[in-house]
Amino acid sequence: MSDFERDIVKCFNEYFERTGAKGYAYRLKQSRFITQYVDVLSDSLDPRYYLAIECKSLKGKKLYFTQHFHEDKDGVHQVDAISEFIQKTGRQGFLAVEFRAGAGKPKEAYLLPWNLVIEFRKKNAGISKEDFSVGIRLERSGGGYVLAGPIQNH
Repeated sequence: MSDFERDIVKCFNEYFERTGAKGYAYRLKQSRFITQYVDVLSDSLDPRYYLAIECKSLKGKKLYFTQHFHEDKDGVHQVDAISEFIQKTGRQGFLAVEFRAGAGKPKEAYLLPWNLVIEFRKKNAGISKEDFSVGIRLERSGGGYVLAGPIQNH
């Protein structure tokens, strides 16, 4: 599990504890024999927190659909597989992206609703750091991330 995935799980579970919202975020153990559709799941009876979150941590200022996502052995693009998983499970989908600017520069992270990821993919080769500003910015605190307010239905 990457540090960013760990940070996202911690961010959500600290949010649940701090606010009293009922929910639990976790990462399933990866196995080469079992398909892992997304990196982090959040379970809750509150639909705002019944989530599927794909995490990407990258250097640079743009996430590219060909470079940062993969295709499976059957040629199915990762965005399409995640979209199907979200549709079948009824979860809200998000793309969590961490932009690492390099030594001495602060990291930034955003949550982008999955429906916007699909829209960007239809029209662009990638999503720029500026484009992520339409999503939810995660505040940086104590070496981790903080979700400041509730997830709004998108």
